[in-house]
Amino acid sequence: MNPLDALLILAALLAVAAGLGVLLRRHQGRARHDVSHEVIDPLRLGADALGENATLLQFSTEMCAKCPGVHRMLAAVADRHDGVRHLDVDLTHRPDIAKHFHVLQTPTTLILDERGVVQTRFGGVPRRDVVELEVLRVAGAVEAERV
Repeated sequence: MNPLDALLILAALLAVAAGLGVLLRRHQGRARHDVSHEVIDPLRLGADALGENATLLQFSTEMCAKCPGVHRMLAAVADRHDGVRHLDVDLTHRPDIAKHFHVLQTPTTLILDERGVVQTRFGGVPRRDVVELEVLRVAGAVEAERV
């Protein structure tokens, strides 16, 4: 093979890999609303109950370097809002839950409404301001129904 041809093939492969990396990075930490709206039973997750207005459900693993920081951030967001609870489920020994919820990376965060219905999904590290807005959206809908 001609060295110039090999160099062109290598450059093309690098360009494709960089493009895929940029595309994947753009979707990290974004709120997704196109989720299955199943009702989640807290007992299946090892919790006694969900939040009165919303639940921040975090999926983590023991080896996840970013999970502790996300845990602190989600716990702080939950503490700021009445009726919002943060649950952290370690998937290290629960591959059944990872498979059921299609968790391909940790952290993955779901925001549930008061009934336990999934409203929002974040893959990767979510931004705090986006989580706050989503909590207000989900919990605000509950408050509006009660008035």
